This record gives sequence, C-alpha cells and structure tokens, in this order.
Amino acid sequence: MQFAGKYDQNSFSLAASQVPSQSVILPPCSSRSLSTVASGTKAPVILRRRRTPIGFVLLPAAKMSQGDNGSGKPDVSPYDEAMAALSSLITKRSRACKSNKGDRFDLLFEYLKVLELEEPVKQMKIIHVAGTKGKGSTCTFAEAILRNCGFHTGLFTSPHLIDVRERFRLDGVDICEERFLAYFWWCWDRLKENTSEEVPMPTYFRFLALLAFKIFAAEQVDVAILEVGLGGKFDATNVIETPVVCGVASLGYDHMEILGNTLGQIAGEKAGIFKRGVPAFTVPQPDEAMCVLEDRASELDVPLQVVSPLDPDLLSGLSLGLEGEHQFVNAGLAIALCSTWLHRTGNVGINYLKDTTNLPEQFIKGLTTAALQGRAQIVPDRLVESESPGDLVFYFDGAHSPESMDVCAKWFSLAIRQGHGQQKPLHDESHQPAQSDFHIISRKNSMQILLFNCMSVRDPQLLLSRLMNACANQGVYFQKALFVPNTSVYYKVGTSSVPPADTQVNLSWQLSLQRIWENLMCDLKGRDVKNVDLSLEEGIDGDNSLICEHSSVFPSIPLAVNWLRECIRRKKSVRFQVLVTGSLHLVGDVLRLVK
Repeated sequence: MQFAGKYDQNSFSLAASQVPSQSVILPPCSSRSLSTVASGTKAPVILRRRRTPIGFVLLPAAKMSQGDNGSGKPDVSPYDEAMAALSSLITKRSRACKSNKGDRFDLLFEYLKVLELEEPVKQMKIIHVAGTKGKGSTCTFAEAILRNCGFHTGLFTSPHLIDVRERFRLDGVDICEERFLAYFWWCWDRLKENTSEEVPMPTYFRFLALLAFKIFAAEQVDVAILEVGLGGKFDATNVIETPVVCGVASLGYDHMEILGNTLGQIAGEKAGIFKRGVPAFTVPQPDEAMCVLEDRASELDVPLQVVSPLDPDLLSGLSLGLEGEHQFVNAGLAIALCSTWLHRTGNVGINYLKDTTNLPEQFIKGLTTAALQGRAQIVPDRLVESESPGDLVFYFDGAHSPESMDVCAKWFSLAIRQGHGQQKPLHDESHQPAQSDFHIISRKNSMQILLFNCMSVRDPQLLLSRLMNACANQGVYFQKALFVPNTSVYYKVGTSSVPPADTQVNLSWQLSLQRIWENLMCDLKGRDVKNVDLSLEEGIDGDNSLICEHSSVFPSIPLAVNWLRECIRRKKSVRFQVLVTGSLHLVGDVLRLVK
C-alpha cells in the first residue's frame, strides 16, 4: 500500500533575487542541519525570524549583554537568555488555585491573532489526545506511524525531561537550537509588543503551546499531533476548533486538586477536547468515566469508539518500541487515530480499523521504532568501572499516579525476572559480552533499589504502598529506598534550573517520604516473606545521607548516584537494579547524570 505522503525535503525553493543579501532563508524542513552564518561574516550569529512578503527570513539579531568592561561579550549564551525569558512566564502559584480555573481561556484566541496564527491553525490537520496515563506514548506511536507513511510530522508533548526542545519534534527529531531560538524570539517579540494589563503575556505552558503552533505552521507539517498538557477543556492546546480526530487515553486519579475528585469529573474535563462531529476514540475505561465520555460525545454528535489493545501477533514477531504490556493499549489507540486521520484526509481508501488481521508495513515499522524517554526505559550506568557490564542499571518510569504505579511495578518486576538490562555493555555498544561475562553476572547478587521523589500535592502513602505491594505480588522486593529532592528548580528552565552545589536544601518532604517507607517496610516484614534479604550494608563515609534501616535521604541526586557507584566499586559481588520513579522531573534529573 502506497501512502500519499507529500513531504519532500528538497521541495523548498526561492529565487535568489528575492533574498536580502544579509539574510539566511530557513527552509521548511527540520531534519537537516542549519548553518546560521550571515553573509560576509566569519562568526556565527543568532538569528531572529520575521514575516516578510516573501515568507520567513532569518535576520541577524544576536542578543548581546554588555559586560562590566563594555567588551560586548555575551554574559550568557543566547539559549540561556531565551530560557530565562521563558522562566519569567511561570506564575509561581499553585495550579490548584481557584483562580486558575479556565484562567481566561479567551486570551488564547487573542494570542493567536497577535501571532497571525488564526488561519494557519485552522488549516492544520491535527490529532488531539488527552488522558491521565498513556497520552504521551499514544502520541509518540501515532507520530512514528505517520512519519513512516511518508508524512512531514510535528509532535508537541509535555513535560520535557532534560531540554525544553524535547517538546517540539519535527519528523521524530527534537527541533534544533537555531530554529528554536528563531521561532522563540519571533513569538516573544510579537507578544511583548502587543500585550498589556488587559491582555498580559501568556503563562508558561500557553506560550509553549503557541510556540508549537508557530513552529508547525512555519515548517508546513502535514500532520500536527498534540498532547494535552493538563485536563483538556481549558488546556492551551484546546484552542483548536477542528481537529481531524481526537483520542482519550486511559483515565485515572491525578491532578484532582484541579480536575475534580471523582473519575466522572476528571472524564468531563478530558472530554472537553471533543468537537462537534469530529470522530473520537478511547480505550476501555472504568464505568463511571466511560458514562461521562459517552454522554459528552452524544451531546456533540461525536462518533465515539472504544478500541481494543493491539494484538501482539500483528507485529510480525517484532516488539513495540516502548516497553511494557500497557503499551499495547496505547498502540491500539494510536492505530485507530492514524487510520482515521489517513481516511479523513483522503490519503488512503482503506480503513484499517475494519481489518483486524493485518497491519500495513509502515504501521508496524512506526510502532516498533517509536521512542520516548523516561517511560519504561532501561539505561545502564556507563561511568561505573566494574568487572562486568550491567553492575548498575537504572530503570526509568515517570509514573506519578496510583494506577501508573501499578503499571510501573509490573513492568519493573517483569524486566527484573527476564533479566532486561543485565547483559548490556557499559562502554562499547557494539561489544557483545563474552560467555565469561554472563557467568560473572549469574554469580552476582542482584539488589533492587528504589530512587524516589514525588510532588507534595500527591499522596505518597498511596503511591509508595501501591508500588511496594505490586512489586511484592510479583516476587520483587526493594532492599533499599533512596529519597532525594529534584535537582531542577520548578520555577526555572534550562541550565539555570540546576541550583548551585552549596545551596541549602529543605529535606522535610524527603524525610516524610522516608518515614512512610520505613512504616511500610515494617508491615512487609511482618508477612511470611521467604528468602528476602531486607538489609543492605552501609559503607560510604561522608555522603551526608540520613540513614534508616531500609532507606536513606540524600540532599542531592548526584550524591545518591555517587553513593550507588561507590557501593558497586566496593562490593564486587553485587549488582544494583535501580527503579527511578514518582516524578518525571526526577527521571530527567537522573538521566542527565547517567545517560
């Protein structure tokens, strides 16, 4: 089957006479590298983008900060300057604040007008996805499928783990720094020039959503895939009026301080993305949530269908690109969204929803090559100098709700039992461990360690108990739990989000997590647990950790990671399998150190 993918990297052209001599044209494709050097200069310059009669043209506009000596040298990098500007949009107030409800949703339409995005957004062929769990994975699968069908794709997701540019993917790749800066300052300057007390600058996430619309419009993507940030009804992505198709991933209890205390209330917020007459899909949901989705769909004449998880046999013996059995649910939803998008945009005459026995080759390739950091991701620590590969392996999953903790525990336990991560090399990815390496691994005592933090708005008693019990039911027990504060600062973005090493940290929240864990461990030890060593010898001096029998609190993530590395170096007979979970911010902070 041939898909009518329209994207051609070489299709952009412009007469030389139309190009100003000191300008650089930015072609509407993202996968190629960009050399932003103005004509007649040797040093690269930071370029901004402005609209002209001939399209988008990059003009030299390096932002320079005068140093104390007046040398004109920049005090900070242009990217850090953009991150500082972006950080200024964070409101520093609780998302549960009642005044946040809607937060003048009508302002988004004013912003679109200022940025001249009203018509471009209407013309976009959008897939819009909400949900509590799995919406990011569903969007990732959908993007990979349509990219492999030959389409020029734009993907907007949240949150980012390490770099804010992760939120904007073009053809499966994070937008490059040069392009990001060009679009960022174009939007920033336009909004700064046209906002007032009545129409203030947009808040952090709203600005990012507007920036995504700008990027996708300028890059002329064939399909824009948008993940809802929070809820649905009042989310910034919901400014769109006519998506091609909508999806609602698995629903559960999360952000209840904003979305409501019942599944029905939460489902009502998620169903806010439904648009009259636009087809929508969801996965099997709890009855209370499903009733609300169906009622809202009926009110808007929305054809709502429930899709089943993907049958693994349809992958021709291959594995999904995202690990975990729960991903078959997300993959099934992605297939329905892509099939409907292809059908409604006139790109294919066959509706694959009706063919349950075969998948197109492009669908299979997309599903099996999709990649998303921080979700069921296994990363061996490559800095540990040990006698064999795999002595320190990190298992990352950004689970932060009770239901996602169950899923995370099942994935981690299965990965432990199946030995995933045990035989991955530390230094050379092309190296295959020798048979002697496997013999050494088999003789080592594997210990499961938990590295955890969560936001204070969540219920740690519920999260930790669900995680511990779900793992115990699978025969997996944590020998030690490490509680740490996140490295990144919530109110800052970019490299400035990492506080100085000597910053005093309030550990009261981590100490409360430790008390909960110790109590849970006492309950666990009261059970009839056989052949489980619930102790771990301490042996690292000067780590400033606060140690209890089954847990430790560290004042920083680097100290906790260094403690793990030193334990491995000193205890040659053990292997550590470290589950990092509870917060996507934590996952990103640890990934910075170990990947």
